[in-house]
Amino acid sequence: MNPALVCIPTYNERENIEAIVQAVLEADPRVDILIVDDNSPDGTGQLADGLAARDSRVRVLHREKKEGLGRAYLAAFRWALAEQQYTYILEMDADFSHDPRYLPGILDAAEAGADLVLGSRYVTGGGTVNWGVGRQLISRGGSLYARSILGVGIQDLTGGFKCFHRRVLEAIDLDSVKSTGYAFQIELTYRTLRKGFTVREVPIVFEDRRVGHSKMSKKIFAEALTMVWKLRLTV
Repeated sequence: MNPALVCIPTYNERENIEAIVQAVLEADPRVDILIVDDNSPDGTGQLADGLAARDSRVRVLHREKKEGLGRAYLAAFRWALAEQQYTYILEMDADFSHDPRYLPGILDAAEAGADLVLGSRYVTGGGTVNWGVGRQLISRGGSLYARSILGVGIQDLTGGFKCFHRRVLEAIDLDSVKSTGYAFQIELTYRTLRKGFTVREVPIVFEDRRVGHSKMSKKIFAEALTMVWKLRLTV
């Protein structure tokens, strides 16, 4: 049995799902995959079922409707914790912006003792590809804003390529997590730090999605701005 589970949330990722599953399985023999599909109208869930039928390392969790990235990951975490074999639980996008070639390094860092490993764009060796100046300013500014208010030293608080030891997710009250969009990444890392766990950043290069469209919106961005203050005052 493999010790690690890569959780991949999907919504209309038909163009990516087969390729990303194959790439992840080939990247590291230690991982299984859980695809969490939010009833994609484009048939992503049905494609995922076909992949799972052909490979025992692939599982699918179907959800009734789209409720945001955070809700999908929380459902995946609960599923993973119920499966006692998994020591390491990873988050990863379906669109290749998180390159599967980084999985071995992230998992190695977790096995070396880090409670949470972050694939970081903003430490030495990390970076972004195909981003305009505006997007770079928003991303770096958002991380700086969150770090300043929360008083933490993590360079990439908004990244979503990460690996939790199961003891972290068991210690965090998952029912108390309120964020649904990209603020979810900030909230989970902050709650991890507040529980006294060790967090390590390893460099990755983030490449803009190959096909499809970004799911970022003004509503998601606004949630991140306000959620930081709520975390600072309540967690």
